[in-house]
Amino acid sequence: MPPVKHRKVVMLGYPSVGKSSLALQFIKGDFPTDYEPTIENTWSKTFVLGTDEFELDVVDTAGQDEYSLLPQSFIFGIHGYIVVYSVACSRSFQIATGLHRVLVDRRGKCLMPIVLVGNKNDLPSQCREVKQEEGKKLADSWGAAFMEVSAKDPEKSKQIFTKIIEEIDRVERSFSEEKKCSFM
Repeated sequence: MPPVKHRKVVMLGYPSVGKSSLALQFIKGDFPTDYEPTIENTWSKTFVLGTDEFELDVVDTAGQDEYSLLPQSFIFGIHGYIVVYSVACSRSFQIATGLHRVLVDRRGKCLMPIVLVGNKNDLPSQCREVKQEEGKKLADSWGAAFMEVSAKDPEKSKQIFTKIIEEIDRVERSFSEEKKCSFM
């Protein structure tokens, strides 16, 4: 088997959108029933995807708003981002847009592995404030992957982290492909 590949991702989003719940469901297979605001945690998990083994560090951040400053540690040495909003909170969707803008400002306009996640899609439809089409459209405008999930679903939570690994590999491959010029 090839050597273990190390990847580090940061989860960003408005407070109480479910960043920690998604991370814990993936890392520990556990859905927390009590809400405890996160200051910052880093979780690690080793898993196999295809023929590759990955050591994934997940930085679970405190919720951000439009006034939050993203520290340098969220910019440098990071392979990808999972931006989370709640489908039941249009404000969290607006904040997701702002967070992407801050990332672009800080990292520059480059290919950036991002998965935009609409969480809490298990809530009753009358609770929904953000349509799935809106999330998809926003992700497309960023060149990002998009998923709608519930942190209560272990398989969907796992798919988010599988998707970010795939996005990181896709971006890395695009940089390593030979660029050939031809003269006419």
